[in-house]
Amino acid sequence: MLSSCFSYLCSASASLLLVSLPVQQQTRKYGTTRVHVCGDPLAEAESCLFRTHGVSTVPNGDQNATWLRLSLSLMAPCSPPSSSSHRRKQKPPSLGELLRQDDLRVQNIQMTVLSAGDDDDNAADDEKVKKRPAKSTTTAMEHGPVVDVNVGSANSISTSRIDPMATGGGGRRRRSMPGTVQTMMVDTASDVPWVQCHPPPTGGSRFFDPTRSPTYAPFPCGSPACARLGPYGNGCINGQCQYRVTYPDGSSTLGTYSSDLLTITRTTAVRSLQFGCSQAEQGLSQASSSSSGTMSLGGGPESLVSQTAATHGNAFSYCVPPTPSDAGFFVLGKPPSSRTRTFVATPMLRFTQAPTLYRVLLRGITVAGPRLNVPATVFAAGSVMDSRTAITRLPPTAYQALRAAFRSRMGPYRLAPPKGSLDTCYDFTGVMVVRVPRVALVFDRNAAVELDASGILLDDCLAFAPNGDDRAPGIIGNVQQQTIEVLYDVGGRSVGFRLGAC
Repeated sequence: MLSSCFSYLCSASASLLLVSLPVQQQTRKYGTTRVHVCGDPLAEAESCLFRTHGVSTVPNGDQNATWLRLSLSLMAPCSPPSSSSHRRKQKPPSLGELLRQDDLRVQNIQMTVLSAGDDDDNAADDEKVKKRPAKSTTTAMEHGPVVDVNVGSANSISTSRIDPMATGGGGRRRRSMPGTVQTMMVDTASDVPWVQCHPPPTGGSRFFDPTRSPTYAPFPCGSPACARLGPYGNGCINGQCQYRVTYPDGSSTLGTYSSDLLTITRTTAVRSLQFGCSQAEQGLSQASSSSSGTMSLGGGPESLVSQTAATHGNAFSYCVPPTPSDAGFFVLGKPPSSRTRTFVATPMLRFTQAPTLYRVLLRGITVAGPRLNVPATVFAAGSVMDSRTAITRLPPTAYQALRAAFRSRMGPYRLAPPKGSLDTCYDFTGVMVVRVPRVALVFDRNAAVELDASGILLDDCLAFAPNGDDRAPGIIGNVQQQTIEVLYDVGGRSVGFRLGAC
């Protein structure tokens, strides 16, 4: 049920749903309060920090696109009661904990790429993309984008007047209704969707009970779906296929690999979503997490985007809003062709031995207009696009150039001590308006993406960090993605960016 305080236009075939991005609570929690300035004439090379954004109208989608609404905070003013009432009450992680978790995720993604030991290529054919690494892991995180969806079904008796002959003379018929609301992390760097299928130890959250869903079906051990699990397979129990997803800190989720109805909106459902029905989360901090599972959108065959490729065009996009009072969105499917002209696009590259990850080539960075003097070879490893990493990681040579240029432009402001991996921080005490230099990331094929002011600083610090080595792949984090619609056209092998989308 949509909150009445939101309004937007969409075609009859487009569907919408409220979701939230608790990671971005950090913007409110960590940020320094100051005046928001809108329409103030600023120098061309500067941006006003924390510009206010109106709620933009959602464009008309095509017949295969499913629209979902995003907001920044679990406690956003317009969060619908139906979405917020079942979530766990949680205390957001501290900045230090957020950065620690971020570092773990970054290390895991980079290890996955380096252990794969191959350069992709856009030329990789479908057969190559199906190859799997010897060991697959993802990263447990307590922050990131989440979406409320219905998993499973419940029988409901229709009391409508219908032909008795159609129901065996009973005059009523049974139809499947959406089941249990689940809050699932949106993750572009994992493959196996899973939901919690047992009561959480602390209570206070709904979980999916498969015994209450008449459409639930576990996969037999010898089924093709079970065989496709590859490194995620975990043997057989009572003839039922088992899965396991292992995290780099040793924690894991494991249970029965199954299928059931996934209802995304009132008009859009995935009839037989293949997912893990988790019976145990070993070492995961579920008690403090806002989610009860993961909606995986990686490039592997098990992911939601791969499973719905035939019906939704093998594409998805999202827009991370800049503040808790603003709204963003998630889209399963391709935008209409008339709107793709508003995107700047760069090729999507794939790792043949790590098909989960989406890779792009960063070619340069501009600060206040001029392009930084960084050799092109520094960016040769490419960058992974990720919805759940917060802070963008750059090759150290590129980061040092960015930091020097940024500090030069921020000369009027007082430097503050570093905060963890964030080494360029400022003390804005008494400052009413902060002006930051414009920063743009320039991707392959001259796809220049100017960052919103809210995507440059986090907790009064430059929201970038260096890798340990220029040879390690970079990662484009969700802080830098704020207000930008990021389109993952997996079938067309491109990543698009549309500025000011939310």
